[in-house]
Amino acid sequence: MRDDLFTQISAQSPTLTSPEFSTLLKSLFNLQRLGIKLGLEHTFRLLDFIGNPQDDLTMIHVAGTNGKGSTCAMIASILHASGKDVGLYTSPHLIRFNERIRINGYPIPDKQIIKFMKKVSPVVQEIESTFFETTTAMAFDYFKAQKVDVAVIETGLGGRLDSTNVIKPEVTVISHISMDHMDILGKDIEKIASEKAGIIKNNIPLIIAEQTSKVKNILLKKAKHERAPVTELGAISNISATTSGTNFQYKDDEYFTSLIGEHQALNAALAIECINQFEPELQNQMIHHGLRKVCWPARIQQLGDRLYYDVAHNEDGLAFFLKTIRSMYPDVPIVGLFCLKGDKEFNSLTKNLSGQFSKLFVTTDQNRLLLTSEKLSEKLIIFGIKNEPVDSVSSGINKLKELIKDAGVGVIFGSHYIAEEVFDEFEISFDSGVI
Repeated sequence: MRDDLFTQISAQSPTLTSPEFSTLLKSLFNLQRLGIKLGLEHTFRLLDFIGNPQDDLTMIHVAGTNGKGSTCAMIASILHASGKDVGLYTSPHLIRFNERIRINGYPIPDKQIIKFMKKVSPVVQEIESTFFETTTAMAFDYFKAQKVDVAVIETGLGGRLDSTNVIKPEVTVISHISMDHMDILGKDIEKIASEKAGIIKNNIPLIIAEQTSKVKNILLKKAKHERAPVTELGAISNISATTSGTNFQYKDDEYFTSLIGEHQALNAALAIECINQFEPELQNQMIHHGLRKVCWPARIQQLGDRLYYDVAHNEDGLAFFLKTIRSMYPDVPIVGLFCLKGDKEFNSLTKNLSGQFSKLFVTTDQNRLLLTSEKLSEKLIIFGIKNEPVDSVSSGINKLKELIKDAGVGVIFGSHYIAEEVFDEFEISFDSGVI
């Protein structure tokens, strides 16, 4: 392992941001005004300008709707446990942009971002690269410069036209696919599955999670066309979620992952099969160690006694989340604090919210990127979901704490955008340098 890299990144203070870094980061975020471009032309041009670093990397590519981030984190943790230097590229970030690009769990340093942005600024402006195109190129450039042994790459929204789909991976993984980002990927599950299936490559092994029959048929048809060997998950049994993690049996072995929920057992099985395909000689004890040590914040993360935070924001994500909470606390009232972006399908979301809460508060983020408390409250009432709007995340958390003081469990959920406010409220550090 490169101790000098760890020293360099650990020495960087997350609270002291230079004016130069702030300016360059602002210019990077300003690229979001260009929206999302469906196509790979700009990504190829940008990568060509910096010498096509992706061609020199060994990579694993992961797509899906729910669980792809957790699956990436588990794969990276297992590979790191085996002694490899592992790059991990995911989105979105929770607190700091740097989280998106990590090596062995440590975020890319500010100075590396500055160096990259200075290098690519002329071509970014010339071809009008988007935020995600530029960030993807930054990740590949950084991973090559740091000579990682393997990079685990999560798609952004889709697959076929996603900026990450310029790579030639050793293994492709597709987690559970459901309805989300329909304004971009398509209005029905078939269109969404077809977009996700776009990462399937010729003769590259494919690992797929359990899917609906429609989705599975689309993935298998694409795999057959690409002559990609397919591994479907085997039997997962004896799943037991606790406040410390999840126990489960996969095939002939008993496993434990520090991530909480039945769905995390499914994601862990995906990671296990990916590792078996990528490095079949890897000792199983390394898989066990990596699953035990994995850290992926804001996924049923315990914040305090009987109080949890999860970024679940689509139909299946909410179902997985609430099912897990109910399995751990079967006979107690649930008090919720909910927020949401304005582009979500309320009809599909509300069926998972109905009847779940003894009390539901709704709020918004301090940067006003989400629906206002009042607007969200009105929308939920239309669908028969009783709720009470509160002014802020902090106010909502205080109400949750008060109501569950004697009995009950509190859940905060619905968006990545409130992560900083949530973690600040509980004084949780987010720069610990873990995967």
